[in-house]
Amino acid sequence: MISVRNTRSDVIHAAGRLFAERGYHGTSMRDLGKELGLLGSSLYSHVESKQDLLVEVVEEGARLFEAVAEQARATPGTARDRLAALVAGHVNVVLDNVNVARTFLNEARMLDAEHRERIVEARDHYEGVFRSVLADGVGDGSFRSDIDPKTSSIYILSVLNALERWYDPAGPLDRDELIGDLTTFLITGIG
Repeated sequence: MISVRNTRSDVIHAAGRLFAERGYHGTSMRDLGKELGLLGSSLYSHVESKQDLLVEVVEEGARLFEAVAEQARATPGTARDRLAALVAGHVNVVLDNVNVARTFLNEARMLDAEHRERIVEARDHYEGVFRSVLADGVGDGSFRSDIDPKTSSIYILSVLNALERWYDPAGPLDRDELIGDLTTFLITGIG
C-alpha cells in the first residue's frame, strides 16, 4: 500500500492507471482511494471530482501529442522527414506514457461537454499537422500525388493509436525496430 501522504500528482497518476485499465466508468473514487491507501472521501482534498481527474489525465495526453507536433514541424528536411518525426514522436508518447495515452485515446469521450470540446480541438489540431505534412509531401514529391492527406492521416493515426493495444516491449521488436518498421510501412504506402 502506498503511503497516505499522497500528492495531487500521485492521485492523478493513479487515476490515469486505473482509467487505462478499467475505463472511466469502471473506476470509482473508492477504487482510487483503495489504490492510494486513502478513504474515498479523503480524495476530495486533492480533487473536486472523478471528472476532474479525467480532465487532468486527458489534458496531459493532449499536451504530450501537441509537443510531438511542434517538434515534428521544426524538423528540417522534407515532408518525409517530418512524417518520420511524427511517427517516432507518437510511438514514444504512447510507449512512455501508456496509461495517459490509453486514457486520452479511449476515455476522452467521457469528458463533460466543455472539456470534450477543448480536447476535440486539440486532437483536430494534432491531426491537422499530419494532414499538413502529408499535403507538403505531395507538393515536394515525398509522397504520391494521388493521396488524400485527410484520409491518409486517418489511416496513419489509426495504426499509431492501436499501439497501446498490441505492442509488447518484451516482444520481438524493440522500440527502435518498431519505429523503423512503422515508418517504412507507412511511408512506403504513400511514397
